[in-house]
Amino acid sequence: MNFAPGGRWDEAHMGTNALSLALRTGTPSTVFSAEHLVAALHGWVCYCAPIHAPDGHRLGVLDLSASWDRSNPLAMSTVRTLVSAIETQLRAETAATPVTGIRLRCLGAAGLTRAGRPIRLRPRQLEILTLLALEPDGFTPQRLHHAVYGGRQAGSSTLKADVSHLRRATGGEIANRVYRLTTPLACDAVELVAALAAGDTATAVRLYRGPLLPGSDTPGIVEWRDHLAVGVRAAVLADPDPSHALRYGERVPDDIAVHEHALQLLPPDDPRRAVAVARRHTALRR
Repeated sequence: MNFAPGGRWDEAHMGTNALSLALRTGTPSTVFSAEHLVAALHGWVCYCAPIHAPDGHRLGVLDLSASWDRSNPLAMSTVRTLVSAIETQLRAETAATPVTGIRLRCLGAAGLTRAGRPIRLRPRQLEILTLLALEPDGFTPQRLHHAVYGGRQAGSSTLKADVSHLRRATGGEIANRVYRLTTPLACDAVELVAALAAGDTATAVRLYRGPLLPGSDTPGIVEWRDHLAVGVRAAVLADPDPSHALRYGERVPDDIAVHEHALQLLPPDDPRRAVAVARRHTALRR
């Protein structure tokens, strides 16, 4: 099939196919011959199953394709068995790796937890930790100072003190000369970036519970906030699934274009149209 990095196999680009179905639904899928929308694929049958990480999120899919005349009832069983073996190995590797259990939430609300217990941080420290999570290559002290304070007057000792406090909070997992996380932490904004890069609109919409650290005016956070908001909105407006526009519409009640996009995609007899109509009406009155 000549799969290659950068190829687009979502339904918006390739129509019905097993890879897109397995990714979107999270269940194994088979697409036979003319069930493919694209005529060039009518000579093929594809068997595909999603691969899940130990925490349940989808990592990708395993696909087995053959010409339709060589289809075999054991093919899907083979794919399922291989996926099961991969997931078993992933669980084994995860169990063998020490996990700190640190999670940073910064979309819509902010907070840091370790093993489920909250860790108290000042807003500035949460901003710094968010920037370090979003930029794994790290910051020079000068660049981080500018990203945090911009043109405001602040001594280098202030930044050093905040980073020192973060080291204690995260178990010392911040490097010295270049400020960066030596061990990646779980972060909803980082997961959102990954979902957008993978073209996974469903996951992006689920993760986007609101703007990045909405109360912050820190220059680096403001830049990332706009980046993420524009990315999610663009993904929703380009996606043919109306459920994404409806769910995202809850977060952006004033965005007329999103509500109109949902209406364009919903069939005339779909009861969810009432929600989209009401939202558009409210947005137009504001």
